[in-house]
Amino acid sequence: MRFRKSGKIVDNLYHLGAEESGVYALRGDHGTALISGGMSYILPGVLSQMQEFGIDPSEITTLLILHSHFDHVGIVPYFARKYPAINVIASEAAIATFQKPKAIEYINRYNVLNAGNRVETLSDFDLEWRSDIVAKPVRQGDVIDLGGFILEIFETPGHSNCSISAYEPNHKILFASDAVGIPFADRLFPAMNTNIDQFLASLAKLKPLEVHLFCADHYGFITGEEARTVVSGTIREALSMRAVLTELLRKNGSDIDAAARQGASFTYEQMPGYFLAPEILEGVLRQTLKYIVKTSVIDQ
Repeated sequence: MRFRKSGKIVDNLYHLGAEESGVYALRGDHGTALISGGMSYILPGVLSQMQEFGIDPSEITTLLILHSHFDHVGIVPYFARKYPAINVIASEAAIATFQKPKAIEYINRYNVLNAGNRVETLSDFDLEWRSDIVAKPVRQGDVIDLGGFILEIFETPGHSNCSISAYEPNHKILFASDAVGIPFADRLFPAMNTNIDQFLASLAKLKPLEVHLFCADHYGFITGEEARTVVSGTIREALSMRAVLTELLRKNGSDIDAAARQGASFTYEQMPGYFLAPEILEGVLRQTLKYIVKTSVIDQ
């Protein structure tokens, strides 16, 4: 079953933010982890929800970044500066990204663009990424112990080269950000931007895990039987999408730009109201199509 609204999921676990951009607060005996960083515009809502659910921001000990894309790190600057005792944690590849001026410029620009008419409400918060945010690296096999809850780290590249996932084995909770399908409408949209084969290999790595609760960054969380099959379902959707994009390339004589435009139109037809702006979705599909051209033989 799929849920989008913010609130308590199970004891000590909360979904915060908005439907299209969410984060999670996981309370342990030794501290609280804020998992993922959403888009900047969700911050006022997150702070209000924390107050409503009795979560003091000062209790947060860990802020776990699952990958470095702009729509997953927007509220990190506020928490990192307001509460400097928080350990900001990310993959080594994400940390390297945060050290690149062009990447920081992109994060800041697109968070502002996606805030739209909500920019004024954010003026009281320092949400700009700058070089003062220092993150600590985690790697495959590392464990974050919150006391009563642990988070096992898996390196899951493919959506981005810096993607990681976290698994809580005692309660069978998977936090995979966009390394697993985005649960929009009745779909598990496979955002396999960077490397399709890595994306599928990462899913194969996660497939043996027993999942009772899947916590996505976009469009909420999934429970029950669908949570148990969320990884295998994403694999099926990824293979189907690769076939669709390969056919678009064939029809367009390997013209990547034309195939990306048509792929975006197809996506919006299948998923009307999807949160990504057309220029961003086209860019995402362009990356995927470039990989297909590089690694496949396209019959003309």
